[in-house]
Amino acid sequence: MVFATALVLATLLCSLVAGFLFAFAVVAMPGIGRLNDRAFIRAFQEIDGVIQRNQPVFMVVWVGSVIMLAAAATTGFFQLQGLDRSMLMGAVVVYVFGVQWPTFAANIPLNNAIQAHHVATMSDEEVASARTDFEASWNRWNRARTLLAVAVALVLQLLLLWN
Repeated sequence: MVFATALVLATLLCSLVAGFLFAFAVVAMPGIGRLNDRAFIRAFQEIDGVIQRNQPVFMVVWVGSVIMLAAAATTGFFQLQGLDRSMLMGAVVVYVFGVQWPTFAANIPLNNAIQAHHVATMSDEEVASARTDFEASWNRWNRARTLLAVAVALVLQLLLLWN
């Protein structure tokens, strides 16, 4: 019963994270990507600012996904066998090192760097350079996180169907 509950919650929360990353990859970033450099940076600063101010629902989903996946892995390790156990443990590794690690190692440092810019006082060249330094790298890391988060969500959904 504990494993089933943890797996359901991990699946829900990891799927929400995958959806969040997917929305950024296919809607938010392409949308603000059409803006001029100054407007792009300001738009990203505002969007990211909501997250950096620890928006409570976002924080519950993001942090909760890790906690519930760890709980599902801990309880599932003793309950599952064979392919199911391997799939769950693989999902944990992919989620931690393919979704969470790049977030903290790449995307958050890029976010912090872009947050430090005061575009109102910057020249057009400085703003263009700041965007160039940020956008392609952030999007590349986010696409990778998105694909891996979706893969984890699918694996967890399969485990729910089979168990």
